[in-house]
Amino acid sequence: MDFELSDEQSLLKDSVDRFVQDNYSPEARMKLAETDLGYSLEHWKTMAELGWLGMPFSEDVGGFGGNAVETMIMMESMGSGLVLEPFFSTVILGGGLVVEAGSNEQIEAIIPSVIEGNLMLAFAYAEKQSRFNLNDVETTATKSGNEYVLNGHKAVVYHGATADKLIVSARTSGDSRDADGISLFVVDKAAAGLDIQGYRTVDGLRAADVHFDGVKAEALLGEEGKAFPVIEKIVDRAIGALCAEAVGAMAAANEITNEYLKTRKQFGTPIGKFQVLQHRMVDMYMEAEQSKSMSDMVAMKLDLGYDLDTKKAVSATKAQIGKAAKFIGQQSVQLHGGMGMTDEYSIGHYFKRLSTLEMLFGNTDYHLSRYSDLS
Repeated sequence: MDFELSDEQSLLKDSVDRFVQDNYSPEARMKLAETDLGYSLEHWKTMAELGWLGMPFSEDVGGFGGNAVETMIMMESMGSGLVLEPFFSTVILGGGLVVEAGSNEQIEAIIPSVIEGNLMLAFAYAEKQSRFNLNDVETTATKSGNEYVLNGHKAVVYHGATADKLIVSARTSGDSRDADGISLFVVDKAAAGLDIQGYRTVDGLRAADVHFDGVKAEALLGEEGKAFPVIEKIVDRAIGALCAEAVGAMAAANEITNEYLKTRKQFGTPIGKFQVLQHRMVDMYMEAEQSKSMSDMVAMKLDLGYDLDTKKAVSATKAQIGKAAKFIGQQSVQLHGGMGMTDEYSIGHYFKRLSTLEMLFGNTDYHLSRYSDLS
């Protein structure tokens, strides 16, 4: 495999890196996270103007025809600055589901507005009992004439409170854990019977609990009862993006920690000169480099197609990166001592985000088990 970036990909990386450097100093990020919205609409507008919101979409709908590698490049750079804007929720998850499952009319009605930065999406899939099981769905969708009526609850919907439309998984048939019988629906945020309770997550982002009480869906997305393969495919692509984000965050955490060890003195000597701490940093850098290689590999596999081998690669990568994220996050805080736990210092925010990334869409144990089941 060729791991070298093309000229266009290098320019994309430089563009995102500059954006992060200019807008995401630790102080600016903390201040932004404290706002009611939790991110910047100006930043979102800038992302649209730079074409980032259209990167993974085809040129037919106004996108740039990018692939998983380009997404990996962007997410890695965003991870280095702990970017707060809902790129992952809107573009990777929501937009990915619309493109994969939607009709041409639905794609043309939604995706251009996403690319322009005028429409935000969120994927409502998790439920209180489902943990990491994507087909554990108890929210129901009942057909009434030509409409579908949704009842149930979705938990931890990232950026659900600020999304214009929700992409919702709901059961139209079968038992609560059947893979068959799950459908996808588009629901407008203003729909009657929809109750959205937003809150701040431990990693500084925003999520919401969503209750459906006789909510009429705007549209069925894809074929009724056949949504699970679509969800699984888009979630695996999303996991690839999250792994890249974790790689960027781990690299930044290592750099911050290494600089701290060079400046923090004990007994008149920088603590970075102590051999035991040097060994610790070597272990952290090794975990980050292994994770980077795995992230690059899975992005290329996702671009080659989606089959059993790709699913195994996704789970193997998530397991490795989950383990590395937990290790680097915990070691970074420990090497900083007490100040590493304070909100005023950036390393604690990297630790929180890395801990969250280890859990999102399945932790290390889950993906080790999934890999075994697929083998």
